[in-house]
Amino acid sequence: MKALVLGIVILFGVVFSVLPTGLGWGKDVLVFLKGALPVIAAFIGLISLFIGIADIKDMREIKKEEALGEEEKAVP
Repeated sequence: MKALVLGIVILFGVVFSVLPTGLGWGKDVLVFLKGALPVIAAFIGLISLFIGIADIKDMREIKKEEALGEEEKAVP
């Protein structure tokens, strides 16, 4: 419950700081996001690549285990 209230307070603070009637940081936030977007996209791409490689390895392992299971069933 405390985390929910804290999250709501922080969100209100962020909205207040970005509004022109508040602190007016809207333009600065946009400049930051424009500069950080390529870096964030690169990290997301790397994470997706690592997840894809891990998924391929898991699929190979599953196929090997299925093949071994079929061989064991075939041998009486």
